[in-house]
Amino acid sequence: MSRVAKNPVVIPAKVEVTVSGDSIVVSGPLGKISQSVSSDVTLTRDGDSIQVAAANDSQQSRAMSGTMRALVANMVHGVSQGFTKKLSLIGVGYKAQAQGAALNLDLGYSHPINHKMPAGVTVETPSQTEIVIKGVDKQVVGQVAAQIRAYREPEPYKGKGVRYADEVVVIKETKKK
Repeated sequence: MSRVAKNPVVIPAKVEVTVSGDSIVVSGPLGKISQSVSSDVTLTRDGDSIQVAAANDSQQSRAMSGTMRALVANMVHGVSQGFTKKLSLIGVGYKAQAQGAALNLDLGYSHPINHKMPAGVTVETPSQTEIVIKGVDKQVVGQVAAQIRAYREPEPYKGKGVRYADEVVVIKETKKK
């Protein structure tokens, strides 16, 4: 069995978890998430915690037990506290502006970029060079941040581009004559 799966997922007081057949639904103050459960894994609820176990002794089942435990823990964390990704724009004239469910970006191209946010994801711009992406689903928040970063990845000579707030870009030295 996976060592990750041996730890139970503790459910906070304001979060409700429903396990039914091949799906799990977690709802809390920030929203509701559902996930299908693999047939290789069994979920059991013990009061205020959920225990994940492998259904049989196969390698696939043991691996999926750890994966499913991590997914359930992320669902519980998402509906109770939420997930946040911060991006920063580095470069002259690079700016971002949040307008409702869309993000307008000026990244040095000849045209502005309008990125629409998926359902359940909100975007804020505390300043013109900072982007804060919030949501309940960790995978969706990370995917949106990666898509925005892909519009202009940081280049290695001046460091210009869209980068994560905690990302370190190693600047290369230019060629000498």
